Parts: sequence; structure tokens; C-alpha cells
Amino acid sequence: MPGMSRKVALAASVSAVLLATACTGQSSSGAEDDPSAETTINFWHAWSAPAETKAVKALVAGFEKAHPTIHVNVVGNMTDDKINQALRSGGTKAPDVISSFTTNNVGKFCSSGALVDLNPFFEKSGIDPETTFPKAMNEYTQFEGDRCSVPLLGDAYGLYYNKTAFEKAGITSPPKTWSQFAADAKKLTVSDGDSYRQLGFMPNYHGWETTTEHYLGQFSPTYFDKDGRSTVATDPAVSAAFTLQKKLVDELGGYQRLEKYRTTLGDEWGPKHPFHTGQVAMQLDGEWRLGMALDAKPTFEIGVAPLPVPDDQADQYGKGYITGTIAGIAATSKKQNAAWELVKYMTTDTDAVVGFSNAIHNVPSTLAALKSPKLTYDPRFKTFLDIAANPNSTTSPASVNGGVYLATIQEFGYAYESGKAKDLKAGLAATAKQIDTDIAQAK
Repeated sequence: MPGMSRKVALAASVSAVLLATACTGQSSSGAEDDPSAETTINFWHAWSAPAETKAVKALVAGFEKAHPTIHVNVVGNMTDDKINQALRSGGTKAPDVISSFTTNNVGKFCSSGALVDLNPFFEKSGIDPETTFPKAMNEYTQFEGDRCSVPLLGDAYGLYYNKTAFEKAGITSPPKTWSQFAADAKKLTVSDGDSYRQLGFMPNYHGWETTTEHYLGQFSPTYFDKDGRSTVATDPAVSAAFTLQKKLVDELGGYQRLEKYRTTLGDEWGPKHPFHTGQVAMQLDGEWRLGMALDAKPTFEIGVAPLPVPDDQADQYGKGYITGTIAGIAATSKKQNAAWELVKYMTTDTDAVVGFSNAIHNVPSTLAALKSPKLTYDPRFKTFLDIAANPNSTTSPASVNGGVYLATIQEFGYAYESGKAKDLKAGLAATAKQIDTDIAQAK
């Protein structure tokens, strides 16, 4: 889903509110409600595009048909800031169920108690999240044993490539390892003075989706040790990812030349995106890019493949970085059992998940839905379904202060690629120290 995993401003911190008790799926806020009784619950979500809000309404209509006594008041275009404010204040107009695009905020939602732990609800319903959701999605919806959210469609990142440019350059198949990728990127680059007629790949961290966490996802970093301390300075996967990106920057013309070219190109969401126009031959991007690229009516055939993996992880080719939308139940809700019925339907009912995926064009968020024959998609979209189901696919772990640690890593990335920071080892050590300090202050 465009926007759900962009570099967004971190949501305001949420205050500690009522916590769910461990054994009943109920809280002192009144989860003794009878979900079979006539009731109305509030559902706040972040979708805003007409086609998306129409899909949400269809999803809710399916739920209401299956649960005729539960009526749902739907409120769209809700940012995390607005949701957090409502979760703190509560009241009859506040959400009972929320949906957020920002998986980075799961740690905040869980540690503050703003959303209830859903583990007791899953147990009560006889649903095992471990066998219901893809591994990466199962991971990013919990924090320190608290499953305060559940996946509601996902994003998978892969490689888009210009098949016409590949053929012209004599490249017969998409690269599977980063060394193959680097060689292909150079073959696909056609210089034009101090600029480019065609750039094989835009490696710079401002290059639309080429963020540090998306690169890192292919290297399977740990991010934190068992004590919650940052491992970015000691994990070889992190230094390998930074080294790979910097090598691409240097070999494809250098940071300044690449940035100068980048500023002449179209934006990420418009029809003049440089991949659409053929100005960039390969693009790291999410599943939504396929539809946007086809809508732009490119003059070349679009290929889709998993992103490359490190040469020493060639056997894991097919994995990718995963993120997505989450749903949860407000701790302030007086109707948590009815709210759970909605959450359970939206996130675990196979036909509901498939129908929503078909309408929104995001990746389904259950293993059963990923295999459903009712899914409708361009054959190339299957690449993302396979990435989502791949047990080697990765995500960014939840943190008590949200995505602050990712922003810290990204800031160092900007400094390192530009040459402002020259010592990778020292820079990563300073980055790890800052991450640990920020987390300690947030607790």
C-alpha cells in the first residue's frame, strides 16, 4: 500500500492506559460485553483514496452480514497521531478497533498499553498466530511477548527491471546475488556527459525506496541482542549492507553525480517516476509499484523478481523485506469482545482477507490467503506472494520508541554515502550507542 511504509514522522508517544489482563482476553475497561448483543463499535483506519475506502466499506459490510448484531461505524483517513490522541482520551466516539500503516509504532502501542494484548483472544478463539500468519508479519505485530496488533494486508519488497533494457545490454535474467546486481547495474548504465541517458539503478538512500532498512532486509540483520541492545556495530550483516550500497554509489558515478541526476527525475507517486519513463532500469520497490507502472503505460516490458541476496546467502534467494498494515483493539474500549469479532474477521477469515487484497492490491496477510485460488492478480504479482510466504523474509523488530532506531541508522547512511562520515566501523559504533541511549530514555 503506497504510503504505509514510507519514511513517515514518528507518531506522538502514547500514555500508559488500561492494560489487558493475562488470562481472559478482557480488561478492567469492560471486556465482559456480549458480542452477540446488539451493539455498535467504532473502527478507525488510515486509508483515504476512494478505491481504498470503498474496499474498507465492502470488508466491513461482509463482517456485518456475518455478524448482524454488531454494527460498525467506520472513520477513515486517521493518522497515528489522531489515533494515539483518541486512544488516550477514550469515550464513546473513540475507536474500539484501529488500523495503522506504521508497523514501526507497534512497540509504542504495546509497551504503553494503548492496545490490548490479543494473545488471550487468539487462545479463546482457538487460532494459532504462528501457523496463521507469515513469519515476518507475525514478528512485527508483537513486542516483548505482547501481541497488541495483528497483520491486516502486507507489503513485500522486490526488484522491478526493464526487460527491454536487459535484452539490449545482453542480460538474460534478473540478478540473484548482489555481485551480479552490481555488474548488471553497470552494464545498464549509459552515460550522457556528466549525467545519464539511462541509469542502471539509483543506489542513493533518497532514491525512492532504497532506504537503509530495505537494503538491510536482504542481509537478515539482528538489530538487537537478547538484552535489547543494538547490534548494528557488531553484526556483520549491517556492515556488509552499508559496504554494498557505498560500492554501488561509487561504481555508478559517485554520490554527487547521482544526486544531481536524481533531482532531475520524477517523484515517487507520479506517472513520471524514473522507472516508468525508462530513465532508471532497475528499481527496488513494493508490490504496489506494478499497478502504478502499468498505469503509466511504459514503452518497455516490466519484469519482476526478488531482490538479490548476499553472495554467501545465495541459497536464500527469494526472500525480501516485509512490512504492512496492522489492526488492534483499544484498551479504553468497553466493547472489546465485539471488537475482537471484527478484528478476527478482517485478519483471519480467508475469504475476507483475499477479497480485501484483491481490492487494495496489497499482499494477503495469512498463509491460507496467500494460497487461495480466489486471489486475482497479474502473474508478476506472484513474486510478492512468494516473498511474503518465504520464511527467510525479514522485517524490522519493534522497539519501545517506535522507529527511532531506524531513523538513526538512516541518518548515518546519509552521512556515509555522501562521504561526510568516512569510518564505517566508528560510525556504526556511534550509531549503536545513540540507539541504546534513545531506548533507555524512552523506557
